[in-house]
Amino acid sequence: MFLNPYRRLLDLLPQRPLLVGTVESVSGNVSTVLLPSGGRVTARGAAPVGQRVFLRDGVIESEAPNLEVVEYDV
Repeated sequence: MFLNPYRRLLDLLPQRPLLVGTVESVSGNVSTVLLPSGGRVTARGAAPVGQRVFLRDGVIESEAPNLEVVEYDV
């Protein structure tokens, strides 16, 4: 069976992570999102200020549930 070399190359690359954050500000169709780590990201898409959102590759994908973030060190 012949596998597509381009598809095999893409499978080697890391997938884009799904991030979660809180919208801090909106200007037009660009939002500033605060990540739980304290970093800020600009993303295409608008959501109400204070709304938690999922974003991937600089684009807001959808609304996220407003859950508490818990981190554990192992």
